[in-house]
Amino acid sequence: MPSDAKKRRDAKKKEAAKSRNQKKPVQNTEINGDANCNNAAENITNGHVTSAEDELVRKLERDMKLKAEARACTGVLAVHPRSKDIKIENFSINFHGVEILTDTKLELNCGRRYGLIGLNGSGKSTLLAALGGREVPIQSHIDIYHLSREMEASEKSALQAVMDVDVERTRLEKLSEELVQYDDEESQEQLMDIYERLDEIGAEKAQAKAAYILYGLGFSKEMQQKMCKDFSGGWRMRIALARALYVRPHLLLLDEPTNHLDLEACVWLEDELKTYKRILVVISHSQDFLNGVCTNILHIDKKSLNYYGGNYDTFVRTRMELLENQMKRYNWEQSQISHMKDYIARFGHGSAKLARQAQSKEKTMAKMVAGGLTEKVSTEKIVQFYFLDCGTIPPPVIMVQNVSFRYKDDGPWIYKNLEFGIDLDSRIALVGPNGAGKSTLLKLLCGELAPSDGLIRTNSHLKFGRYHQHLTDLLDLDLSALEYMMTSFPEVKEKEDMRKIIGRFGLTGRQQVCPIRQLSDGQRCRVVFAWLAWQSPHLLLLDEPTNHLDMETIDALAEAINEFAGGMVLVSHDFRLISQVAQEIWICEKQTVTKWPGTIQSYKEHLRKRILKNLENPM
Repeated sequence: MPSDAKKRRDAKKKEAAKSRNQKKPVQNTEINGDANCNNAAENITNGHVTSAEDELVRKLERDMKLKAEARACTGVLAVHPRSKDIKIENFSINFHGVEILTDTKLELNCGRRYGLIGLNGSGKSTLLAALGGREVPIQSHIDIYHLSREMEASEKSALQAVMDVDVERTRLEKLSEELVQYDDEESQEQLMDIYERLDEIGAEKAQAKAAYILYGLGFSKEMQQKMCKDFSGGWRMRIALARALYVRPHLLLLDEPTNHLDLEACVWLEDELKTYKRILVVISHSQDFLNGVCTNILHIDKKSLNYYGGNYDTFVRTRMELLENQMKRYNWEQSQISHMKDYIARFGHGSAKLARQAQSKEKTMAKMVAGGLTEKVSTEKIVQFYFLDCGTIPPPVIMVQNVSFRYKDDGPWIYKNLEFGIDLDSRIALVGPNGAGKSTLLKLLCGELAPSDGLIRTNSHLKFGRYHQHLTDLLDLDLSALEYMMTSFPEVKEKEDMRKIIGRFGLTGRQQVCPIRQLSDGQRCRVVFAWLAWQSPHLLLLDEPTNHLDMETIDALAEAINEFAGGMVLVSHDFRLISQVAQEIWICEKQTVTKWPGTIQSYKEHLRKRILKNLENPM
């Protein structure tokens, strides 16, 4: 700790101690996360944010408000009011009348980084939203940042938006003045933590620190000076994430933070978060990311919170061992009970000696039942995606001939002189930095955009299945999944037939007939995949298909892609999915497309080395 900083702190302590003779209540202030509309876009918009995007933001904000009104949370604080840890007993959450969590325990310890996992619809995002909104008792001194919406479209530069934390600095200074009056260990530890944070956001370091974070998230020096209103929603999400990393709150809640990042930024964020010193709770579908960041796993299962030490791989091993042991105990108990029942039935009315032995076994069996029998292991329902057989069409399917593209006649070139072909046996993953044109290339392939120069020849019988992040925003939230699919495919006359179609994508029972707005983001994605698959495409164009899906669903998607008879071009930041389905890695960068000679893991190591080199010689 620098000596001048220590002197300032000691001076503050003395001054505050002299001026205050009685205890004053701690200010109950929190940082409102300014980020997460889940509408990332690939490129910075040319000019102001479009009215359509503004309307989308308003729509999503209304949806968030309705979700908050539909939640009911209860719980009891079970820790010292000045503790750095969070512990809530009898914790329950009810959402739209459905129990999400029931009388469970929430325990988050300072210094731990928790990966929050569970099946789609189990309540992961609902839990984060409840914590972010302080809908359960959390100590007033613990500040919270919940990445829940994007940065507002203001005239502040991206750099200034991140540096603009005067409110937080004032809050910390007031809290430090309060804490100097207390001599207990919890207060003193908290005081030192606040002093450290005040040093971190000191004016003399503010600009360099903000620039470092933005650079790591993909903002060049020029982009850092652009106004927030001149960025698309996805990039404003990155600014909000940068603010969270800058402020470094006591409780940081991140819901799918990698959804808006390219692979290089994902690697940087993983390295940045794995040293987070306070409390981090992160929802992520990326196994690589959870392995690199987390010290603990928090698993939502059967309306309870279950805690595991270690990263995701450790969780998988531990859980398999626990379930195996549970199954062994269950089988042993059932065998013993069956044996005793059989003995009682055969000899309960025999000779006096045999009858006494039967009575003894009956008492033993009663004790086993009264003491609680081991529950039978019920395996989680496995989701199975299914893409229809698309048939065959003769090659070439798509020929890209000397294609160049830019959005405006006087704008920069996105691509120049592209030459390649795609057939039904192609399995390609597009990687590269955001803004390089990965989503643009998919739009060119399916004809949504026309080349500025050159020609794209497409087989006249070719049907595309294009998935992108905004498809879920187009769903009518007041309709049920069943109604939406029946309306989209009127040729399917019987509801039971459509129920079977939807059921293949993991939506069953009430999930098929309740309004789509009551479904989780992951379940809404499944509705879109059902809609996409039933169109029977020949070529899948998948733009970030894993956003909001749990790992079991991603594995089901990977299996369905591998069994699909057609072709695939994938844009994804999920290293694991790419490794499962892609046979070729194409890098979109510097106005062209080049084939990577190795695997996706070797590409990840290449990115990590490049990040280290860039940080040694920044901008």
